[in-house]
Amino acid sequence: MDRTGGEVSRSVRRMGRVSEEGEGLSYGTYLGGPELLDLQRLLSDPPAHDELLFIVVHQAYELWFKELLFELESVRQAMFDRDPERARHLLSRVHAIERVLIEQIPVIDSMSPQDFLEFRSNLSPASGFQSVQFREIEFVSGLKDPSFLAHLGETDDERKRLQRRMDEPTLWDAFCDLLGASGLPMPDDEDVRRRSMLEMARDRVKYGELWYLSEALLTHDELFSLWRYRHILMVSRQIGSKTGTGGSSGASYLGTTLEKRFFPELWELRSEL
Repeated sequence: MDRTGGEVSRSVRRMGRVSEEGEGLSYGTYLGGPELLDLQRLLSDPPAHDELLFIVVHQAYELWFKELLFELESVRQAMFDRDPERARHLLSRVHAIERVLIEQIPVIDSMSPQDFLEFRSNLSPASGFQSVQFREIEFVSGLKDPSFLAHLGETDDERKRLQRRMDEPTLWDAFCDLLGASGLPMPDDEDVRRRSMLEMARDRVKYGELWYLSEALLTHDELFSLWRYRHILMVSRQIGSKTGTGGSSGASYLGTTLEKRFFPELWELRSEL
């Protein structure tokens, strides 16, 4: 029978084995394809053409955020395990993911402000500000803001996750621990920390692995800042100076976040070299 007759053709079978119904694991069941593809539920009625695009892009962001958190936790553990090479390897994957996040912005930019306005009113009071995973990435990386604990998290599980991130060590804590174990003390005293980091930077024969790891951490910081910047431009392009759907000041609020840095001491180190 042909492909429309319900039987897989011999030519398709020659290209690769196809699982028959009832044989067990398949591509769709492994990935949860039917469930995944049922999660794009439009609120506009009649359906606005670009609402599906908007949902898919933001769901993709949340999936990448999940992977970023997994990798950043692994980077942190590698540093606590005194394994800078593995930490740097995993950070290279983090960088690749962050470049994907940046490259997704033009997909949203393909939506005109008029097209967005067709369904934007349905989004209130939801806001990207409420992304718990985004805040978890900030907390793990070193930007901890206790005020978010009172305003984020729709469920007990989300609130507990945020509190756990607030209480646990950051990437910077793990890096300082690794430096200390390598003979470069990183106590609370800023002058001592500065001397240790200068020694690491100036003696790349002895501390090469640590120096290149510090550079990989800085690249994580830089790429995330670039994503913030591109995201702000995207929001400005879509809504101008309008208030955000969640009640924030929109692009003007996002602009205040541009100076945020995960590792300010690594940035300041440049002035000392």
